Formats: sequence, C-alpha cells, structure tokens
Amino acid sequence: MSSPRNSARQYGVALRAMLVFTVILGVAYPLAITAFGQLALPNQANGSLIHGSSGVVGSSLIGQSFTDADGAARPEWFQSRPSAAGNGYDATASSGSNLGPENADLIAAIADRKSAIEESDGVTAAQIPADALTASASGLDPQISAEYARIQVNRVSAARGLPVATVSALVESRIQGRDLGFLGEPTVNVLQLNLALESLPDQG
Repeated sequence: MSSPRNSARQYGVALRAMLVFTVILGVAYPLAITAFGQLALPNQANGSLIHGSSGVVGSSLIGQSFTDADGAARPEWFQSRPSAAGNGYDATASSGSNLGPENADLIAAIADRKSAIEESDGVTAAQIPADALTASASGLDPQISAEYARIQVNRVSAARGLPVATVSALVESRIQGRDLGFLGEPTVNVLQLNLALESLPDQG
C-alpha cells in the first residue's frame, strides 16, 4: 500500500502535469496557431470575407440567395444553386434535403424549378444543368456551374439594360477552373459575380 506521503507526491505530480499541459495545449498552442493563421493565411483565417461598397457582404465560402421578400428570384441578379439549409443558405443549419430521387416532394420541387427557369431564362429543359435544380449536400455551396451562369446572361442583360456581350464577358472572366487542374468542374462564385455585375454602369 502507498503511504500518505507517496500518495500526496503522486497527486502533486499529476496536478503539475495537468497545469503544464493545460498551459501548453490549452493556451500556447491555440495562440500559436491563431498567430500563424493571421500571418500566413489572414483571409482564410478570418472567414474568407468579401467586402463591398457597404462593408462586408458575405463570405466566398457560403452562398446566399438573391430573391425578394416573397422568395421570388430577382431577374437583375444571377441566381444561386437551390439550398435546403434552413430557409436557404442558413449557415447554422447546413444540410441537404436527404430526399431520395423517387421522393414525390423532390420530384415536384425539381419540376417547379425547371419550369421557372425555362420561363425566366428562355431556355429548354435540356439546357438546364443539374445544379440549377438540386441543392448541394451542405446547402451552402457558393458556386454554380459555368453552364448555369451562362444561361442566365440574357435575363440579367435585359433586366439591367446591358449588352449581352458585356454580361457574357463578365461571366467568362469569373469562371474558376478545376481544382488542381483536374478535380471537379469549372464554377462561378455567384456573390463575387454579382458584385462585379453591380460595378458595371447600369444602362437600364
């Protein structure tokens, strides 16, 4: 059996070890990582925030809706991918719909979105890419496919009174290539595209 003296010594060693590791792992390490992030990757460390004329308008990592108070798409803006996160792009409720491909509600939602895009953008169902009709797994994707951006050009141009060629060139300039040159597909960040669009002289 351990004597009271040995027990007290063991408790003392354990207490000192706990205090040392608390300082190292609970204070020094987080401070060092925070300092490294601010020095090496300040944009990413601070949330990849996007600044507009009125200040911070969002993050390049989180999508947002460009709709009116009733949820209708505003024709003067490029529209984002549908979102199933909360009421749409809710960063506190990131999720997909978890609905299977044969779910009646999902089928109906896709049909409604398809009809709305056919009418608003003057395209056929065959021209509408999948990301225009379905939400992502996170519900927060900030990008859309280059194809989805392109089919919106005529609508945005008409709504803003801008030449189609001007808006089309803006879209092409904002296309981001595949990750590492071969992963995924070319995409367009919708918020960044709309901010660039807003900077063009309105001729409407």
